[in-house]
Amino acid sequence: MIKKNLRRYAPLLVIMSLLSVVVMFSFYYLLKPEKILPIYSPNMVATELVDESIQYVKKYHRIADFSLVNQNGDSVTSDFYNNKIYVADFFFTTCPTICPIMTDNMSYIQEQTKNQDVQLVSFSVTPEIDSVQQLKKYALEKGVNDKKWNLLTGNKKRIYELARKSFLVAKDDGDGGKYDMIHTENFVLIDKEKRIRGFYDGTNKEEMDLLLDDILTLENSN
Repeated sequence: MIKKNLRRYAPLLVIMSLLSVVVMFSFYYLLKPEKILPIYSPNMVATELVDESIQYVKKYHRIADFSLVNQNGDSVTSDFYNNKIYVADFFFTTCPTICPIMTDNMSYIQEQTKNQDVQLVSFSVTPEIDSVQQLKKYALEKGVNDKKWNLLTGNKKRIYELARKSFLVAKDDGDGGKYDMIHTENFVLIDKEKRIRGFYDGTNKEEMDLLLDDILTLENSN
């Protein structure tokens, strides 16, 4: 008799179990806090990465204006990145250590965001070596998509000022002169309002997946 009743009510029990699972997951997603990325100001970043003149700035920090030249010899200004999410790094084409890894990881970001409105930009820290022709050669070797990824060269002092006072990635002081040298592994995520939303180790594949997740968060918040 008991077995007969169990068979009779088995479908109902299955349905109730499934409904319980659906309700539990619904509550989980409703109560799950929305991920919000920080908006970085100089005072939130390690002092060795920030120019002394802006170390105590607490808000309203944005990437400064710039005008440089890309691998195709085209002028690229900061206006190009208005209302765009982008990832930036600093590299040089003859670097034998971390830069090849960083470029491979930036290529990974390029591939993973090929259907997203996300831009990539790499600033050369040896612009005296990285001419337009050198950058073009490097871009062809590394499979750079010109519509998505700019390799930029130009005035060294301006590039170094951007690294130290805008992107907050420099690990030492300097004047952008002949013997000044920046070597940083950081990738920087910039939002549509030119604000820093994240820093990532460009030599670490796991951090690239975190970067991709944060890009989605930014896209969904706009």
